[in-house]
Amino acid sequence: MASKQASAQGQPGQIEITQLPVAQLNELKTQLDREIAHLTQSHTSLRTAQAKFRDCLLSISSGVSSAVASKPLLVPLTSSLYVPGRLTDAEHVLVDVGTGFFVEKDVASAKDFYERKVKDLGDSLKDLESVVNEKAKNAKSVEDVIRWKVMSQGQGQEAEASES
Repeated sequence: MASKQASAQGQPGQIEITQLPVAQLNELKTQLDREIAHLTQSHTSLRTAQAKFRDCLLSISSGVSSAVASKPLLVPLTSSLYVPGRLTDAEHVLVDVGTGFFVEKDVASAKDFYERKVKDLGDSLKDLESVVNEKAKNAKSVEDVIRWKVMSQGQGQEAEASES
């Protein structure tokens, strides 16, 4: 967004926020707050997805082995619905690759898939955190300018009153 530093460098499409009236600054602040809230919600969703992939990794590591093959286990159909089952193949698993599609993979490939997903989501989270931090800095800059303008207007009115 627009900031004092960016406009001083003459970057196209940016304006000096100190030149905006307080009403427009308030609108800009509101927009930045909405963007920060949306990005924070996205951050939470990515963290949740990353945790699910980590759970999948843990399930494969601890639950898929020839020792478990003969024992009964509970198979999740949804997050709250489990049905009894047995592991028929300790070498292959079904991997949810998104939008309800499953692919059969060997255990090593499934682990690799989930590890890559966790890493990719971690990278996306870092990028998103930097965007949120930049938006927060912009919002603080706008707040500072609003505060400065309101205080300047208040001092101007006090000076006019003392001259009268």
